[in-house]
Amino acid sequence: MARGMNKHTGRSIEGIDHLQQSIADILSTRIGSRVQRRPYGSNLPELIDDNVDQRFRVECYAAVAGAIRKWEPRVTPERVQLIEVTASGPVFELDIVRNADGQRARIRV
Repeated sequence: MARGMNKHTGRSIEGIDHLQQSIADILSTRIGSRVQRRPYGSNLPELIDDNVDQRFRVECYAAVAGAIRKWEPRVTPERVQLIEVTASGPVFELDIVRNADGQRARIRV
């Protein structure tokens, strides 16, 4: 099981908490913004100022699922649901399956 550091507290995290933090980082990172890893991230930041309509939802779902499949090999996304759009961006509920053991989880990012 992968371990990491909580980016807010500096404490050790693992399991679903680590996955949730990793996925949030992937989704909030604009493609091209990491100097040593230009392709890393998602297209989600490009959609932030768009109108919240059906096209926006479909593009968000594609951006989220595609980025998770590409950058988070520990899980497979099964469902992406847009919960709300806040001042800091969209909030998603994700149903994921951990590839190592088939365990399912629901997270919010």
